[in-house]
Amino acid sequence: MSQHSAPNPYVPAQPGTTDLSQPLYGAGIGDAVKRFFKKYATFSGRASRSEYWWWMLVNFIVITALVIWMFAAAVGSVDPVTGDLEGTGFLFPYALIGLWSLATLVPSLALTVRRLHDGGFNGWLILLGLIPGVGGIAILVFSLMPSKPEGARFDAGAQQYGAYPQAPYQS
Repeated sequence: MSQHSAPNPYVPAQPGTTDLSQPLYGAGIGDAVKRFFKKYATFSGRASRSEYWWWMLVNFIVITALVIWMFAAAVGSVDPVTGDLEGTGFLFPYALIGLWSLATLVPSLALTVRRLHDGGFNGWLILLGLIPGVGGIAILVFSLMPSKPEGARFDAGAQQYGAYPQAPYQS
């Protein structure tokens, strides 16, 4: 039996009681977004399902809003008579989509790796996402899995291989 005990994932989170080294089970949308940016490039540790999916919702809403803005600006930039592009108003939201994507790329990868850890999987499984079609579905399925106590082995400072044996003292 493992010495690591995982907290109950069904108990609502208490604000301010969980440090950043542990997953925040029952996180709210604000807590999830704050933790996403505070743990910008932290690939060790775990992330609860609520942390992961609240961030995915926020990211989806931001990207969707920017894409709608870009398409509206692009449609407004087309001359209705000739069909020629008259303005470049769509370039600003297009640039914002690129900046947002670049700014959230590394933390999104780190969050996904931490979510895999919480499900008891190795973070290198994120490379399955490189397989067209099937890879994205595999990552989706793994991210939907419940938290497992054996995921604690991925926490920072966890003893993965047991204590290092000391050599006997020789005089």
